[in-house]
Amino acid sequence: MRKAVGAAIGVGALTLAVILFAFPGQRAVPEAVKSPVAVKTTSTTSPAPSHQPTPTTRPLASASDIKVRTVAYGSGPRQRMDVWWHTKGPSRPAVFVIHGGWWSGGDKKTMTTVSRSYARLGYTVVNLDYRLSGDAPWPAQRTDTIAAIAAARAHAARYNTDPDRYVLVGFSAGGHIAAAVGTYENGLPGLRGVVGVSPVISPLTSYADGGEGGSHDQRKLRTTATALAGGCTPSECPDVWASMEVSEHASAGDAPMLDVHSQDEFVPPYQSELLQQALKTYGVPMSIKVMPGTQHSAPLYREKGVAKAVEDWIAARLESDR
Repeated sequence: MRKAVGAAIGVGALTLAVILFAFPGQRAVPEAVKSPVAVKTTSTTSPAPSHQPTPTTRPLASASDIKVRTVAYGSGPRQRMDVWWHTKGPSRPAVFVIHGGWWSGGDKKTMTTVSRSYARLGYTVVNLDYRLSGDAPWPAQRTDTIAAIAAARAHAARYNTDPDRYVLVGFSAGGHIAAAVGTYENGLPGLRGVVGVSPVISPLTSYADGGEGGSHDQRKLRTTATALAGGCTPSECPDVWASMEVSEHASAGDAPMLDVHSQDEFVPPYQSELLQQALKTYGVPMSIKVMPGTQHSAPLYREKGVAKAVEDWIAARLESDR
């Protein structure tokens, strides 16, 4: 595997990702996850608003019936999540929101308006932070997200939520984390779908695209993907890069997915096409929505029709039997 990945680096992005698929036995040993015994409240006020888009196409829940708390799902300073829940009515399905930021930056505060919008649509919302690549290398980010999900499900009654009906929505690097969670082992209990907005599905492909001749953003993504891998290149630690490749972990138990890309952005649609092909092998449906232009992540989500398409897909998934 080490020799194959190293030799592949010079032959192009698509070939790089495909080479990993030829080694189905090359699975990374998952990092252990411990569900928290208790959830600690660290704040009782709503986070400050961000400049993210707000979908408003469905009847909105009353803001007075929505509570927001920031709680800990682990002992680290970034292992925190904002939980938005409804104090009245039946238990609600949940939307977990995962921010982007090159794996090395970003904060859940940038997803406040997105979170509020889904809460107003009637969902329980969990907007989470996670350890960044400077804090801990991969798979810490996936581990943290799974721990946050476990914590929210363990306290489903407190948050008036249905622990067996939830989706993940990730932006850019957060989309990579969401998809990695969606393909973790043979599927997580209760997970009904995964949405990625400009998701980095194939860090290995991004590494190749960020070589000589790559754009500024492509070169930056190559650097930050290497940092996520603990500072080592694909030839130096092929097992880690294989673990980061979402398509390498596709299985029959994975949740359906929706990815959204701009046609000419620096995280191109063909990354998601690789995952779509892998999931198709196992009969798992995946849709890819491609918009014209170069917008990436939150600016892409603000494009006309994108938020509505995501909302509709989420509603269909959470209302389905599976």
